[in-house]
Amino acid sequence: MAATLFKRTVIDEIGRYLYTDDVIVIHGARQVGKTSILAYLQGQLREQGETTFYLDLEDSRLVSILDKGVDEFLNHLREEGLDLDGAIRSGKKLFVFIDEIQYLTNPSPFLKLLADHQRYLKMIVSGSSSFEMKSKFRVSLVGRTVNFEIYPLSFREFLLFKGVTFVEGAKFTGKKIVELQSLYAEYGLCGGYPKIVLTPGLSLKEKYLQQIIDTYVRKDIRDLAEVKDISKFNRLLEILASQSGNMLTISELSNTCALARQTVERYLFLLEQTYVIRLVRPFSRNVRSELSKAPKVFFYDTGLMQMLWLKRLQKELLGPVFETSIFAELVKCYGPGQISYWRTLDKKEIDFIIRLPEGILPIEAKIQFPRAIPSALRGFIRPKSAVQSPNIENDYRIVSLYGQPATDKMIYPWQL
Repeated sequence: MAATLFKRTVIDEIGRYLYTDDVIVIHGARQVGKTSILAYLQGQLREQGETTFYLDLEDSRLVSILDKGVDEFLNHLREEGLDLDGAIRSGKKLFVFIDEIQYLTNPSPFLKLLADHQRYLKMIVSGSSSFEMKSKFRVSLVGRTVNFEIYPLSFREFLLFKGVTFVEGAKFTGKKIVELQSLYAEYGLCGGYPKIVLTPGLSLKEKYLQQIIDTYVRKDIRDLAEVKDISKFNRLLEILASQSGNMLTISELSNTCALARQTVERYLFLLEQTYVIRLVRPFSRNVRSELSKAPKVFFYDTGLMQMLWLKRLQKELLGPVFETSIFAELVKCYGPGQISYWRTLDKKEIDFIIRLPEGILPIEAKIQFPRAIPSALRGFIRPKSAVQSPNIENDYRIVSLYGQPATDKMIYPWQL
């Protein structure tokens, strides 16, 4: 029986570009559901009577064909029964899906030639490593591609996968809030990888998460970084997981892991480029100041974070895990580039600062609703503050899971 394909949030956004001449590029970590998104789009197009073709470059034979160039690729499509000449005459698009495009030796000139000279072919491609794709995309594709980053499931997608009804903006009963609290706790504890969400039982979830770590996280980074001392690299991963949500000091990491500073920086860069972690910079009006202060480190997935840190999934939601889950939700709402944090010299701190077109929005993540606005937040949002935008003055959010919100600025995670 075929696996159920769920409509991810990004599907509608991608759909806006299905009939343009752009090459659609979908990238993200392994196992976050890129292949399922391609399959959903292909099924959608077939239902509309469109002609589609799918290639998975995990098959090295296909890599060999495509590496020989566009002419060989077009011959392969003809051999597979696609009427290319008929498509050209009719003016209709032929939709070609290529999974794991980074396996090609030179994907950018390949896609450039197709985009420029074979516009009847609508190319929709996926890739698992931003670093590998950027390093291989040497020929400029500016103006020819639209890019979509895929992350583990958001909480609303998690509810969809669980078959739970959720109406955005609805006023929920106390019973429904308790149900959503329980589900969000599960989401925070186990993370958002689709396979993990759909797998019943904690022990199986742990087993599959460990497989993701061993097969993709450690192997991919080791291969890209040419890691010589595996134990030191693994130690670095464990320390980073234990510090998710905390400020990162490169010199301390270097000393603790007995690795050269340049090596630590390279590993951090590759972990970011393969969608394992994100370094969040401090908020400041002064760009130089932003670049000179220590970043915070966050994992994109709380299940992965806990398996690396604690070697198992927990039964209770810990504070750092909850804060990391809120970071992951904010990424899906606003994108990673819009998120920073705020910290003063006397160590007053706000977890997240979101840059919006209308100004900035400070957000605190606390697992239990506080009785009052935290002092750091009060100081940040006070009128005529040097860092305040007049268009969004005094606005803030406190995101919590348990207790009772005291104001309408205190919200549950599903209200982000």
